[in-house]
Amino acid sequence: MRYLPAFVLDAILVLIFAAIGRASHDENPLGFLLTAWPFLVALVVGHVLAALVPARPRRPWSLGWGVVVWVVTVAGGMLLRVASGDTAAVPFIIVATLTIGLFLIGWRLITMLVRRRRTARGPSSEPNRHPEANEYPEPSGRTERRDRYEPTAPIGTDGRAQPYDPSEPADPIESADPTVLSDPIDLSGPTEPSDPTDPSERPES
Repeated sequence: MRYLPAFVLDAILVLIFAAIGRASHDENPLGFLLTAWPFLVALVVGHVLAALVPARPRRPWSLGWGVVVWVVTVAGGMLLRVASGDTAAVPFIIVATLTIGLFLIGWRLITMLVRRRRTARGPSSEPNRHPEANEYPEPSGRTERRDRYEPTAPIGTDGRAQPYDPSEPADPIESADPTVLSDPIDLSGPTEPSDPTDPSERPES
């Protein structure tokens, strides 16, 4: 079935050629079938021969396929035309060869150019980018983790940083659990200040 679209398009172009030829000779364009039938029969033979050519892959829209169909259509159409009792003058042969070649090769050439352009603009021509990729990467000098704890060197009496010794015990203030308080909290409430005028609060002499 993949051969059918190309054959239908070629047949339509052959019919257009026959209609244009009859109109240019002041003949009734409605009788174009009388002029086109030898070329339509040769067109069928041309597609069959093109399909039998040992070429891979077989593509009806390729230029090689079109050349085979073009040569068989023109040559076979002229032979059938003469065999049916019609004439085939040299100017008519030249015009028919050029016109049918333009039609049958032209649309295949346009198809080839369009397919090549679509292939050139395919996904493979653009770099693959992850949708969540960071478009503004962080500089290479700032790629270290910032949540890593780095102990600070202690300051000596002379104001200079002392070398860090991992064997020394850590500062109890820094190592203490911040959730545990050293001094208990009195929850009994605030106490009122003593009244100096109250005799019971005076010190015994």
